Amino acid sequence: MTVPGNAAESAAAARIAAISGLVFAVLFVVALVLMHRAPKLADPDATYAAFYAGGGDQLFVAIGLYLVPFAGIAFLWHTTAIRNALDTLTPAPSTMAHGLNLLAGIIFVILLFAGTAAVGAVAFGVYFGHTPAENPAVARALTGLGYGLVFIFAVRGAGMFAITTTTLLRTAKVLPTIPAVIAYLLAAFLLLAVTNNPVAFLVFPAWVVLVSVFLLRHSAASRSLPDRTPDTTRPTLGGATPS
Repeated sequence: MTVPGNAAESAAAARIAAISGLVFAVLFVVALVLMHRAPKLADPDATYAAFYAGGGDQLFVAIGLYLVPFAGIAFLWHTTAIRNALDTLTPAPSTMAHGLNLLAGIIFVILLFAGTAAVGAVAFGVYFGHTPAENPAVARALTGLGYGLVFIFAVRGAGMFAITTTTLLRTAKVLPTIPAVIAYLLAAFLLLAVTNNPVAFLVFPAWVVLVSVFLLRHSAASRSLPDRTPDTTRPTLGGATPS
């Protein structure tokens, strides 16, 4: 139960965490869809050559690349607001989960930035720099580097962030049992899945949306709590006014 004096602070932090989480999910999905237009790792050299020779999709990939930093900023805001809300709900959280939560979130953002930069680097250079189309082997190597950073490393950071955050929110009684189980299953998929299919990465924004919904519910419930601040103007049973 939230301490009455902290109810307003907890509600505000939870609301910010939920809104920033939803903003992250939208920006992340849009960026992923746009960048998915770039040639895939398994595509033949002819596909790479045709794409970078003058395909209009280069612009969409570049726009998607520009959206990734904004998604990352929204995620960092989401992370910080969640931790602020948890500080008001559980003043002494699990040290292990609390520390891993922050580290995993930072690792995810750093590797997401690096991986998407590698995937979109050639399209960015060709469209905005007016540089000649790169050799397909170079473009494929950068795509492979980006896929490795995102689907092997960044996804694991997202999974660890999801697991620790679910644990902390469950301890704080923000997540009921069934949603917490669903959140744990999504987190386990991120941590254990072996795939380079971008569709699988949509599991993380789905987890963020799930958590954000219950943060909004917690915020609404906290704001509706009655004000239990003692009225010092009313006399006590002994007839004296409290000092």
